[in-house]
Amino acid sequence: MRAAVAPLSGTVAGRKPLEMGAGGDRTMELDRVAESIVLDELQALADRGERFSVLSEEVGLRSLGAPHPLVVVDPVDGSLNAKQGIPFFNVMLALLEGPTIGTTVAGSVVNIANGERWTAIKGQGASRDGQPLHPLPAAHDGRIDLLGLESSTRSMKAASSLMERANKVRILGSMALSMAHTAAGGLDVFCAPVPMRVFDMTAGLLLVSEAGGVATDLEGHPLDGLECTLDTRTTLLCAPDRERHALALQTFLD
Repeated sequence: MRAAVAPLSGTVAGRKPLEMGAGGDRTMELDRVAESIVLDELQALADRGERFSVLSEEVGLRSLGAPHPLVVVDPVDGSLNAKQGIPFFNVMLALLEGPTIGTTVAGSVVNIANGERWTAIKGQGASRDGQPLHPLPAAHDGRIDLLGLESSTRSMKAASSLMERANKVRILGSMALSMAHTAAGGLDVFCAPVPMRVFDMTAGLLLVSEAGGVATDLEGHPLDGLECTLDTRTTLLCAPDRERHALALQTFLD
């Protein structure tokens, strides 16, 4: 993936527009190359007798012999970064035993630009480049030291109260990598204050929970019961621990 996709980042060839993808966004050459590599690998598994389905941003839902397990794939999460040549984009993979987010048993987020690999296995913890993930502690009592936001312009207005409680704000442009850095405590809070696709959060949610963090919607409701489709949307508030999550949640509930 890195060998094929990284050279296309920030190039005219990589940004060549193609058809509309199943997720509703315009597929570009960079997306097509990335997805074809992932689907070829998964097809090879099916050819060896594995039976499962694949849900991908570009081609949608594809059965390879059984409805479940379900492999969720975002070939280039942070695709705008990739197309603009900003080195913060990834391939996101997750494995679900059933139709809902709560059935996720494994997740992987790999930064295509530098090869950094984040992995979570349900009940076995989370890791960063093979080392167990232990979140950094909070730096300030009663304040959010570093807040991450989902990268739409609407998010800034919707999260204005949260921004007032934060010392610094980062908008990184990749849902999965932002959640991974939240799981590690690099971001004290990550928020998507307008409904976003659950699909994009799948691996990140497992990373956060397996590292000991908390993720809910903006009303504090758990997300496990949400169906993993390209259409299901939710707000998101996640933090590396209960204390930082409670601080952020109270900001919205006040």
